[in-house]
Amino acid sequence: MPKQPRAVLDTIFAFPPNRDTLGATAYLIVENETNILVDCPAWDEENQKFLRDRGGVSWLVITHRGGIGKVEEIQRAFGCKVLIQEQEAYLLPKLEVNTFGSEFSLTPHSQVIWTPGHSPGSSCLYYSAFGGVLFSGRHLLPNLEGLPVPLRTSKTFHWLRQIRSIELLLARFSPETLNFICPGANTGFLRGKRAIDRVYQHLVSLDLDALLLAKAVL
Repeated sequence: MPKQPRAVLDTIFAFPPNRDTLGATAYLIVENETNILVDCPAWDEENQKFLRDRGGVSWLVITHRGGIGKVEEIQRAFGCKVLIQEQEAYLLPKLEVNTFGSEFSLTPHSQVIWTPGHSPGSSCLYYSAFGGVLFSGRHLLPNLEGLPVPLRTSKTFHWLRQIRSIELLLARFSPETLNFICPGANTGFLRGKRAIDRVYQHLVSLDLDALLLAKAVL
């Protein structure tokens, strides 16, 4: 029996990992009449019904190239707008998409921020409710202790830029404006938690200079 999407916070839901996106986790933000889908969940009957029952999808935000799944089918079903950073829009050549450079405001409470490094067009979605929630895609992921870290892999586009993107987030936010991360993968390391809390404090404590010397993992 397929797993049900589960509530993370009152208006945020996480979908089960999607095989089409190498086990990535997609999220739905239910915000008045503007529902935002972050990356692509598995396109099965259970998820389709879940989305319809909550009013459909207004925006589909792709946080990185690995978050691309059944974009065409989702857009056709809900007539939603698709947003992707301009450097990765070529990956959706047959679709009508919206692109951005550094940042893009979806609603008064939701902005997408370019955080390159993991991939050229890697980005995070910031939602100001609940003390600030960052949907980090694969830019920041939980480690074995469930803490948010950048992960350097053999497919990382540019490690220095990924570290600099963390510095950008620290300069932009504060402990009062960044409380949670909803990561786009490795959610099994959260061990039953729905999100990573006290995020700003964890990011401040990272030794970014030491991270720059980290070796890539497979």
